[in-house]
Amino acid sequence: MRVYNFSAGPSMLPLEVLNRAAAEMSDYEGCGMSVMEMSHRSKIYESIIEGAEALLRKVMGIPEDYEVLFLQGGATQQFAAIPMNFLKKKASYAVTGNFAKKAYQEAQRYGEISLAADMGDIDYTRIPRQEELVIDPDADYFYTCMNNTVYGSKWNYIPETGNVPIFSDISSCILSEPLDVSKFGLLYAGAQKNMAPAGLTVVIVRKDLISTPMPFTPTMLDYGAMAKAKSMYNTPPTYQIYILKLVLEWLEGLGGVEGMAKINRKKAGILYDYLDSSKFYIANIEKDSRSIMNVTYHCPTKELDAKFVAESIERGFQNLKGYRSVGGIRASIYNAMPVEGVEALVDFMAKFERENG
Repeated sequence: MRVYNFSAGPSMLPLEVLNRAAAEMSDYEGCGMSVMEMSHRSKIYESIIEGAEALLRKVMGIPEDYEVLFLQGGATQQFAAIPMNFLKKKASYAVTGNFAKKAYQEAQRYGEISLAADMGDIDYTRIPRQEELVIDPDADYFYTCMNNTVYGSKWNYIPETGNVPIFSDISSCILSEPLDVSKFGLLYAGAQKNMAPAGLTVVIVRKDLISTPMPFTPTMLDYGAMAKAKSMYNTPPTYQIYILKLVLEWLEGLGGVEGMAKINRKKAGILYDYLDSSKFYIANIEKDSRSIMNVTYHCPTKELDAKFVAESIERGFQNLKGYRSVGGIRASIYNAMPVEGVEALVDFMAKFERENG
């Protein structure tokens, strides 16, 4: 029996995609072998990776003057790759959560980094407002983490930065709703939340920004080298790219990111509406900064949080325990989570509140 998996990543994949991958596991389209086994230089695999890129460009509306790179090393590797490739003088970072803070700390190893905002003083309970941002006008780039997986907050606006390009980690919100790629200099995302299994990272970067990286930059972290090789400098994460292609085909069938956004907003609305009506659960994030992908909340006591998580597992819900450094409860309701899963969770929450409130 399939459970409702609320994991923040690796997260659940669409059942239709899993079933299709299973059907094609040992013989992809009559070629007599699995995608796992075929050469990444073969014509048949070329059709897979080129098809995945074409679909991603179509679904996200990626302009032609942007490169799409399929890389390894996880999103965390981009914390170093970004300053190595783009930091010439200085950069500004907004620290709005756990992974934005890690990116800021890593970037400091490579040059002058200023804080455009640091929301740690208020426990990352909201995103900074435009007027609070202090962005160095001479910065090479301004860095954000669009959706904060750990805390459950999201930039619900694109900041004004003058001539400073915006670089953003969109790992936990990519493909969840429309995003104007042209407003950004660089976007990147680990695949294991909304796109594919862990092991693939997608980087979308404006071509004119790519230049000579720092001299000690490993070739595998050199965006220019990766772009020139069309993500084939070495063997790319072939199977993950294949699954990404299947996910994008599934997403197109739902009406693309526009159709997906309607479903996601409905799911988030069901959960937030219940939280706002409850006198038992406490939502962690201010309303204008709420994520529609990661919903964080807690019970009146830590003991009740632990009881909630234990009983949720018995009811067929998985991975509702909050991030280890934060605690509480976190429901990650990525694209593949059906509306029925959120409705079932709210039914369980109401029962738990009646019995423990």
